[in-house]
Amino acid sequence: MSVIEPEAGPVTTAQVTRERALGVVQSYGAAIVLVLLVAIASVSFPTFFTVGNLSNILTQSSFILIISIGMTFVILTGGIDLSVGSMFALGGVLAAQGSAFGLAGALLLPLLVGIAVGAVQGALVAWGGMAPFIVTLAGLLAIRGVALQITGAGSTTPIIRDELTRALGQGGIGNVRWPAIIALVLLGIGVVLLTRTRLGQGVLAVGGSESASTLMGLRVGRVKFSVYVLSGAMAALAGALSAAYASSGVPTVGVGLELTAISAVVIGGTLLSGGKGSLIGTLAGVLLLTVIQNVINQVGNLSSSVQAVVSGAFLAVVVVIQTVLSRQQRL
Repeated sequence: MSVIEPEAGPVTTAQVTRERALGVVQSYGAAIVLVLLVAIASVSFPTFFTVGNLSNILTQSSFILIISIGMTFVILTGGIDLSVGSMFALGGVLAAQGSAFGLAGALLLPLLVGIAVGAVQGALVAWGGMAPFIVTLAGLLAIRGVALQITGAGSTTPIIRDELTRALGQGGIGNVRWPAIIALVLLGIGVVLLTRTRLGQGVLAVGGSESASTLMGLRVGRVKFSVYVLSGAMAALAGALSAAYASSGVPTVGVGLELTAISAVVIGGTLLSGGKGSLIGTLAGVLLLTVIQNVINQVGNLSSSVQAVVSGAFLAVVVVIQTVLSRQQRL
């Protein structure tokens, strides 16, 4: 005897409004909090809303943003890339060494290595059937080891003496340095790639439902492979620009940077389960984390452990809010 389920009632205007409101909060919550925080900080700290401090915020955000662009694509597929911090360090070391051949060497060497590393990890995830967490965790350790090996376990620090390479990191237009400009250009390209191309559609589809994507004839393996290649390239480029900014490639930098990038992406509204998110949200997440760090520095007399507690607590709150909002939207 079959059971006849009651038909769902018509969707009311109130339900539609509620659904949209929840979606706006989830997608643009980071931007709203960012605006409020900037307003409060501007009133509370006279040195916050100054040209020099804002320029510093943009510069510090640029390196994380470039990494987070690649991380957003990876997380949208339901994956994760824990190797970006180590790739950032190796990219800086290789850029410093490649700068002996000028700006082209400083950029091409780390980019090629980043693409190669991303390709290996992407192949293992896409066609090897291995878990992204395990693959990229191994990459985190191995890549950092390569960076240390190149520099004699960190005993030597390659110095960038090429003026053009150093100008790429330290010069700019007005008070906006080139790394920030490059990061914004890459963000624009990423937005177009995600929203206007087949790859972007594939990324969102794979993250939404891998099995459904396969049934639709989407080449899931190719999509996964592509996002890890992109992530490796972005992390290496960010490391190269950071080295140009600091005039040296330090193999010990970038420890924990993968967690910062993941935090920025999640705070920006991208679901860790994949399938939903945006690069504009990621931008808001990166700026929010950087501004929080800047405000903590404005307060002063706070240890690094306290700063870590504040950042961790903030991320935990955001994840809880995202989870609640996602459940509410499904009701």
